[in-house]
Amino acid sequence: MIVLRNLAFYLVFYPGSLLISAAAAAASYIRPQWVRPLCDMWSGLHHWSCTRLLGLTIRETGSRPEGPALYAIKHESFYEAIAMAHMFENPAGVAKQELFDLPFWGRAGLAYGLIPVAREQGAVALRQMLRAGKQAVAQGRPIVIFPEGTRVPHGEHRELRPGFAGLYKLFKLPVVPVAVNSGPVYRHLLKPKGTITWHFGEPIEPGLPRDEVERRVHEAINALNAPAPDKVTD
Repeated sequence: MIVLRNLAFYLVFYPGSLLISAAAAAASYIRPQWVRPLCDMWSGLHHWSCTRLLGLTIRETGSRPEGPALYAIKHESFYEAIAMAHMFENPAGVAKQELFDLPFWGRAGLAYGLIPVAREQGAVALRQMLRAGKQAVAQGRPIVIFPEGTRVPHGEHRELRPGFAGLYKLFKLPVVPVAVNSGPVYRHLLKPKGTITWHFGEPIEPGLPRDEVERRVHEAINALNAPAPDKVTD
């Protein structure tokens, strides 16, 4: 059954992704306002494919605060990045500047409202990033970041990237650490049945020293990060 479920997943999600991505790229030139619903459609297709075809259970624990916040999310697989638009209402994700230099994708990302980070470009880039963040907050959008900066295998703990503390200081928002344990099921080529949990930790107030906020976020996003099993079975 695991092979049949995965075959259905790959045959539905990836061709669907190509069609929706092409439509979003075209919309970024013709009708930029269509990019956001197309991206939401893509993330919704992914959620449907995970739950209906792969048989995954997606659950949420903890609680989300009212008002704007900076969500710092554990990053174990591509699952979190794809699921972001389904999990959050119109999120403003923070992404590396290099991604916006990609043909088509960069225009679509800007049209969606992602926030580019270009640390090497100095004060001008920081002002642009802050302006984009303030605009997102004014629109009631959550700001989402993967503070580790890359995917980290389940069971590993890595230092947060220095850019996280800078964003925390710039945006002056409470931080909501989010632990996600997608690695044991989603990082496999043949993805077994299982449960992916999003655990929303206690909000961390703005204005704390860098060492303290990094320590608290690091602990909280690894709350579900028990060592991975040696073997995952169907």
